[in-house]
Amino acid sequence: MSVTTYTVSGMTCGHCVSSVTEELTAVDGVTGVDVELATGAVTVTSTRELGHDEVKAAVTEAGYTLVG
Repeated sequence: MSVTTYTVSGMTCGHCVSSVTEELTAVDGVTGVDVELATGAVTVTSTRELGHDEVKAAVTEAGYTLVG
């Protein structure tokens, strides 16, 4: 089990949270996504360690930017 917190910029509303959650949940191995809109913190729980590029691709697909 892997739990990692990322920072996502550009989210401003509940729809943003839903979009990011939907895209990250579609990544193979992801079992949970928790988004804190106020801070942009996105905690991803997965059955394996995720690569930075696959997380970035999912966030970008949702229309937002992975910071760092």
